[in-house]
Amino acid sequence: MPKVVDHEDRRQRLAEAVWELTLREGLEGVTLRKVAAEAGVSMGQVQHYHASREEMVRDAVTRAVAALNARIETSVKAAAAGEEASAEVILRECLYAMLGRDEEGARLLRLSVAVFGRAVSDPALARAMAPDDGELLDLTAGLIAGARAERGKQAIGDPRVDADICWALATGLGVDVALGLRTVEAAETVLGYHLEGVLGRE
Repeated sequence: MPKVVDHEDRRQRLAEAVWELTLREGLEGVTLRKVAAEAGVSMGQVQHYHASREEMVRDAVTRAVAALNARIETSVKAAAAGEEASAEVILRECLYAMLGRDEEGARLLRLSVAVFGRAVSDPALARAMAPDDGELLDLTAGLIAGARAERGKQAIGDPRVDADICWALATGLGVDVALGLRTVEAAETVLGYHLEGVLGRE
């Protein structure tokens, strides 16, 4: 009986090999040959899935972004299922997930930082790093409006713009944490201070 090949699993293994190489050697250290060695597969297998190094890197970055988004979704679902679930609790969990509060989250943030420079001159890579986030902004805007209502505050300004600013701040703080410029606790303090302004301003 022929062996069933899990192509998605193989692609993910190659992506994780790209991640590990990037974190150790920088993006310039990623080659098809090194990825093959890191993943423990042949060059032929790497080339079967990726026609070029650029394609392989973009796929790895796309998967990293998806993994980070999945972690945010998991945080939101866990908060929503909690006994004290509220729009504000869910909002905070959603944003704080960007701060690399555990090892895997921190690893994904460090990877993002490692490829930022290359994205400046590679539009396709830049798009992979910043996919359309319209749904996320809509969700966050709804949570901001809901949290303000829970506090008995009038709706002021544009919740979607507030959502955009919150994500920009959370992302920037996450980069600082990834680079070791701030502790997670310090980043949470800054983000929490900003959220108090968003949710409590008169």
